[in-house]
Amino acid sequence: MESKLRQAVKQAASEYYRHVHGTKKELTYIPPSGKVLDEEDLLSLVDASLDMWLTAGRFNDQFEREFAQFLGVKFALSTNSGSSANLLALSALTSPKLGDKRLKKGDEVITVAAGFPTTVNPIIQHGLVPVFVDCEVGSYNIVVSQIEAALSPKTKAIFIAHTLGNMFDMEAVLSICQKHHLWLIEDSCDALGAEWKGKKAGTIGHIGTYSFYPAHHLTMGEGGAVVTNDPQLYRIILSFRDWGRDCWCKPGTDNTCKNRFNMQLGHLPFGYDHKYTYSHVGFNLKITDWQAALGLTQLKKLPQFLQKRTANAAYLTRALADLQDYFILPTVAPDVKPSWFGYLISVKAQAPFTKQQLVEYLEAHGVGTRQLFAGNLLRQPMMVDNDIPLRIGSSPVLKSCDLTEKEYALLPQTDFIMDHTFWVGTFPALGEAEMEKIAQTIRHFVHENQR
Repeated sequence: MESKLRQAVKQAASEYYRHVHGTKKELTYIPPSGKVLDEEDLLSLVDASLDMWLTAGRFNDQFEREFAQFLGVKFALSTNSGSSANLLALSALTSPKLGDKRLKKGDEVITVAAGFPTTVNPIIQHGLVPVFVDCEVGSYNIVVSQIEAALSPKTKAIFIAHTLGNMFDMEAVLSICQKHHLWLIEDSCDALGAEWKGKKAGTIGHIGTYSFYPAHHLTMGEGGAVVTNDPQLYRIILSFRDWGRDCWCKPGTDNTCKNRFNMQLGHLPFGYDHKYTYSHVGFNLKITDWQAALGLTQLKKLPQFLQKRTANAAYLTRALADLQDYFILPTVAPDVKPSWFGYLISVKAQAPFTKQQLVEYLEAHGVGTRQLFAGNLLRQPMMVDNDIPLRIGSSPVLKSCDLTEKEYALLPQTDFIMDHTFWVGTFPALGEAEMEKIAQTIRHFVHENQR
């Protein structure tokens, strides 16, 4: 009876989807990002609703398994956002369980200022010192040749993103990490499915992070994941995600370790219930089974989503190739297969127009645009209005509120990106017609603004 009722509900949901959401609407405005949902996604959400489990359950267990299999890693943990994934990754490296390898207050982490703030925020939130290295225009990733000059005896980790799905120089960064015994966190929130020498972004360093916000390569609405091949790091990340507890039992299960009442940890009495023993100052950053159910159906479609993003980016590269007197188009390293989150364009300094003029024109003519997130994070109010210790390249420790143009000049290409760079959409709902409109609108602007 239960299965028949469940099937009847799902049939009704299918009819609802086809009636309300089944007709594709013509786009009058081309957004730079967006979700792609279908009938299967709705039915999976309904299926999870009928379980009435509410928190992470069978769908989440399946998603974590299948996501790890897709990436080719041993361990995947879901979390409620990509930002939380970054927080968990960095928090894990502060664990006392890592002994001398743990990050402590005052230790330094190499990062960049041209990107999304929640790559850098966990560094600051843990009392660590971010060390900013410049980015290169074209790939928009870290200038690897500048990393070693930025190192000091306090440097313990590198935490950087693969910018908009275009992977940074993995070979060079890995070599530096191995040479100097540094942790590497790959922020792959914008790069799910990208590859370097056949290995997927986020699976090569010690920890990788992902975002499943609606703008990203697959969506749970809100959601993210942390992955690793290291069993110890997996246990630590799990602890930080689940309140900081030492126990790793799943909800609804007890005594997985078979020693629930046979331990003595901290200064607790011997035998204190392991389910209520906490080894980290943690969080509750889990997802619901609704989110995991959506993630599962989205994961099935991820290969075709990636293929469409690649095709859209390739179209723009071809369509704009003859405008390179005015624009810098994206560059990709030989061993990299990007998974384009968006298509980055820089207006050259000598162009007869500015980025601002072009962006305003595109928006006024129905083409959505976005900045490369924070532009130069060091110029943002979050830095200017706070007394945050940091370094820029090989500089001594500075205070964020005291930075002047002299210090900003240490990151010239980051400032160039802030002033000259924007991106347009490549997400799978966009087809050749939309790509043609983007390209033609850019061409019309150039024609109208030639000297």
